[in-house]
Amino acid sequence: MTEHTKTDGLPGLALPEGAPAEPVVLERSRPRNERMAGGKIECNACPVLCQISEGKSGACDRYANQQGTLIRVDPVLILRRTVGHGDAPLVPFAAGAQEEWDGDLLHSNELFVTGVGSSTTYPDYKPAPFIVSSQADGVDLVTVVTEGIFSYCSFKLKIDTDRFLGPERAEVRCKGEVVGHVTTMEYGSQMLSLGGVHHLTGGSKKEGRITLEVMAALGNREAVDLSIDGGSQVIAQAGRAPIVNGVEEQRMRVGCGSATIGIFAKQLFGLADEVVVVDDHITGVLTEHQAGRCLDMRRSGIRMNGRKSTPGRYFQVANPGTGWGGTDLSEPLSIIERWDADVAWPGLRLLMTSTTGEHATWYVLDEQLRPVEQEMPAAVRSVVDRIGENCEPSLCSVLFLGGAGGSLRAGVTDNPVRLTRSIKQALVNVTCGGAPAYVWPGGGITVMADVLRMPEHSFGTVPTPAIVAPIEFSMRLADYQALGGHMDQVRTLESALRAGAWHNDGAPQARRFITTAGTNPWPLGQPPMLG
Repeated sequence: MTEHTKTDGLPGLALPEGAPAEPVVLERSRPRNERMAGGKIECNACPVLCQISEGKSGACDRYANQQGTLIRVDPVLILRRTVGHGDAPLVPFAAGAQEEWDGDLLHSNELFVTGVGSSTTYPDYKPAPFIVSSQADGVDLVTVVTEGIFSYCSFKLKIDTDRFLGPERAEVRCKGEVVGHVTTMEYGSQMLSLGGVHHLTGGSKKEGRITLEVMAALGNREAVDLSIDGGSQVIAQAGRAPIVNGVEEQRMRVGCGSATIGIFAKQLFGLADEVVVVDDHITGVLTEHQAGRCLDMRRSGIRMNGRKSTPGRYFQVANPGTGWGGTDLSEPLSIIERWDADVAWPGLRLLMTSTTGEHATWYVLDEQLRPVEQEMPAAVRSVVDRIGENCEPSLCSVLFLGGAGGSLRAGVTDNPVRLTRSIKQALVNVTCGGAPAYVWPGGGITVMADVLRMPEHSFGTVPTPAIVAPIEFSMRLADYQALGGHMDQVRTLESALRAGAWHNDGAPQARRFITTAGTNPWPLGQPPMLG
């Protein structure tokens, strides 16, 4: 088992010829080359400061003691640009597309060092482990590469489903611990916010530990089992359909009930005398709706439960649930209060469907104006199928949202606010593992990235607890100098690839490449994604 003490310092490693000297460190708890009792060595890549025995790894499983030398277990991930030029979409993160660096630097301008496996700036005054010079279209560039230790971070889940997952603000739990909450529903999607500093540090140790496990799993595209207070049990995984109460979801809605009425009104005209699209939010009734009026449809005399909004649009026809249209309905006729005998007629044809078309039933009114279920005509079934066809597949999207605070910025410049200002002035492109990152407006550097566009296993953890995530800042060399960057630590790509991280805190000897073409833009020379 890994042991921990409050120590500092790293084992001495010989600097390669031509590599820049280490900065002067004013405080150490013990000399850098001193071995501890029992053959242990110290790691200061995070605040935990593990003492690591021979052949063992630290608490994060990212650093290990190999024959008295601290090594980085995971290799640095480097992107290789293999197809296309200019702004062509490039650099996906496809499983199995890995190779070791063969020393070929003829196309060094087509390589990009990512923060995955790069190490950190802890204890925060150190320059970033990789500050790499390069060229793109004849322009001298520099990329500052690091792994950030993020306490202020979370994951936003967009779950495409018509089902009700839980009430807004409801707590989301994993293994009984609160790890997040339900936030505002968006069009066809339920939204969850998971993680964050309050769950990581503001509750019990168990809450922090479970929250960290959930965040790391989501970031690394693994499945997590969540329960929502007053709602559903959900298994969520990036790029996969959510599983709600044991059932894998298939579709997200084409629109609300009113929108579905409007979209398909002309296609249903002449096939049905009345259409009701059941929806948790806005249930649509065709003959009352403006679409039905424009088509000069005869009023059906239907009287609906719920609160009428505008003509043909009803709120609160039922409670939220996992039945028809995200309601608790299993019997759709229950939302019809009655039929107006002066308006309705025997033989009236009624279609009731959900917003996804997964539920649909065909009725004909009998002599007592009672709906009698009958076999749905093929032409009507075709329109219902088209409603389903227009529903996109139900997926779970996972976005990493992190605040790049003081320690990250200090790894770039001695005056961190200049980096913030340069990003807001669109002088710096921010990426996460080479993937595009959206920078939120306002103060600070708050970035958001889709984990499916990042390399697999981009996220690590430290038991402080905090998430470890890659981040890169790319800019013109002249702009880097102007913002007060660590110019004495700028190295060529060749030096970076051969020597590893400048402060030698366990940078691995092997380098890993991902080389297949895909949808991400090449990180160098791309405009920032600013808010």
